[in-house]
Amino acid sequence: MNPNRVDFLIDLAYGLLLFLAIILIVTVGTGVGIAFGLGTLVSYVIHVAWKMARFDPDWMTQQITENIEATLTEEVSESVEEQVTAEVTETVGEQVAEDVSETVEKRVTAEVTETVGEQVAEEVTESVGEQVTQEVTENVGKTLTEEVDTLTSQVEEISEQMDNEASEGDDERSERAGEDEEE
Repeated sequence: MNPNRVDFLIDLAYGLLLFLAIILIVTVGTGVGIAFGLGTLVSYVIHVAWKMARFDPDWMTQQITENIEATLTEEVSESVEEQVTAEVTETVGEQVAEDVSETVEKRVTAEVTETVGEQVAEEVTESVGEQVTQEVTENVGKTLTEEVDTLTSQVEEISEQMDNEASEGDDERSERAGEDEEE
C-alpha cells in the first residue's frame, strides 16, 4: 500500500468521525456529541503528531524556521528599502534644493540688479532732473519775487523819506526866504 493513500484514508475517517459527532450533538444530546467530538479531535491530534514524528522529526522545527526566515527577510528588506529610499530621497532633495536655490538666487540677483539698476537710473535721472528744475524755478522765482518786493518797499520808503525831506526842506527854505524878505 501507498503511504499517501493510507494517510488520506485515515484523514477521511477522522473527518467522518467529526461529522458523526455533530450528528450525535443534534440527535442524542449535547453532552454525548461533545464528548465524542472532543475524543475524535484529541485522537486526530495524536495521530498527526505521531505521523509527523515518524516521517520527519525535524519537520515542525524546519517549518517554523522557514516561516520565520521568510518573514524576517521580507520585513528587513522592506524596512531597509524604505529607509534607503527615504535617505536617498532626502539627500537628493536637499542637494537639488540647494543647487537650484543657489543658481536661481545668483541668476535672479544678477538680472534684478541689472534691470532695476537701469530702470532706477533712468527714472531717477528723469524724475530728479524734472523735480530739481521745477523746485529751482519755484524757489528762485519766490526768492526773487520776495527780494524785489522787499527792495521795492524799501525804495518806496526811501522815496517817501526823500519826498518828506524835500518838502520839509522846501518848507524850511520858504520859511527862510520869508524871513530873509522880512528883514
